[in-house]
Amino acid sequence: MFHKRKFSPVFPEKYVGDPTNIIMRSSWETQFANWCDRNPSIIKWSSEETIVPYRCPTDNKIHRYFVDFKITTVNGKTYLVEVKPKQQTIPPVYPGKRTQKYLTESVTFMKNQAKWNAATEFAKDRGWEFKIITEYELGLKTAK
Repeated sequence: MFHKRKFSPVFPEKYVGDPTNIIMRSSWETQFANWCDRNPSIIKWSSEETIVPYRCPTDNKIHRYFVDFKITTVNGKTYLVEVKPKQQTIPPVYPGKRTQKYLTESVTFMKNQAKWNAATEFAKDRGWEFKIITEYELGLKTAK
């Protein structure tokens, strides 16, 4: 189990926000933050600094979604980026009965879809793009 930890950028001037208080919640986020920090094509980046309001389908209330990353490239493009396991980006497979695991995965998937739909619209309204990065984009796994 990965525990949250502080991230210290090599190039703190690229970070938008307080570069002494960057919290990573997974090893995958840490890997992506390292890439953002060291990639010369990324001129600005931040972690959990962009907040997107969304309506949660489980309680029909407005919540705040802290997007994992916001990056701006040398060509002026801005992206909101969520780092997630591929398994959480697809609907859970019904196992033939309503197990606790299936119910939990279903609720998580519904919440994530609401967040990502809101982030997509939020980004689009600003001329940005929303992307989901999985273990495949991070190079941790290759497609079969």
